[in-house]
Amino acid sequence: MEAKVEQGVFETIGGYRTHYHEAGAGEGKPLLLIHGSGPGVSAWANWRLVFPLLADDFQLYAPDLVGFGQTEKPRITYSVDVWVDHLIAFIEQKNLAPVSIIGNSLGGALALHIAHRRPEWIDKLILMGSAGIRFQLTEGLDKVWGYEPSLENMRNLIRIFAYDQTMAEKDDLVEMRYKASIQEGAHESYASMFPAPRQRWVDELSLSEEALRSIDKPTLLIHGREDRVLPVAETSWRLAQLLPRAEFHMFSQCGHWTQIEKTEAFCRLVKHFLKNNG
Repeated sequence: MEAKVEQGVFETIGGYRTHYHEAGAGEGKPLLLIHGSGPGVSAWANWRLVFPLLADDFQLYAPDLVGFGQTEKPRITYSVDVWVDHLIAFIEQKNLAPVSIIGNSLGGALALHIAHRRPEWIDKLILMGSAGIRFQLTEGLDKVWGYEPSLENMRNLIRIFAYDQTMAEKDDLVEMRYKASIQEGAHESYASMFPAPRQRWVDELSLSEEALRSIDKPTLLIHGREDRVLPVAETSWRLAQLLPRAEFHMFSQCGHWTQIEKTEAFCRLVKHFLKNNG
């Protein structure tokens, strides 16, 4: 089951014209979904498959971060603070607190930073293939952040993201992400975010071990065993040992796109965790 329309709504949030998707049961608890940092990424690209599976139980909000998707792409110096401040403004303006957050990759790191800065606003965290802790830059992540637009380069990135290599043969997926990566202002914005040398951006996204130990919120860490972008042993497994109330689930035969390669199982985990774990 997949919704067919990519267009969400626009609202000025934190001073930026912000595009976001909203869906779900009016009485459901709020759930904020934060996308990752790949080229051509958007909230819809990351979450389009899980939206119809989670909307019956939760009120879903999925914004495009500043510089991504259809949200404004100002000529600024992008940083953790820019994205976290934008998300904090979103939570405040939409009156979501206390809110649970699902963060994918970059989005997981941002979720951790929000939880560290505004713990009273957070109910639970679900971190999927998450950054937020120091690790050695991988070849895969270096290629993701160093992407130069072409159909072949996008196809190669999908091979890196996915365990199932046939996904790279899906021309509609490749074309969708490629076209998104070359929309007006998209590559200029993206290329300014993570210039080489790129280890510094891994480090900037990271919280100290002391800060991570202070995040006393129920947290579910989800990771694909074959992730070539963020290595499970250096990221989610270490986070699981530092976060005081963490649980950990690893999918086999799964790369960096857990929510796409394991959609239904991922959503079952999310529902169980959010409904049953206090």
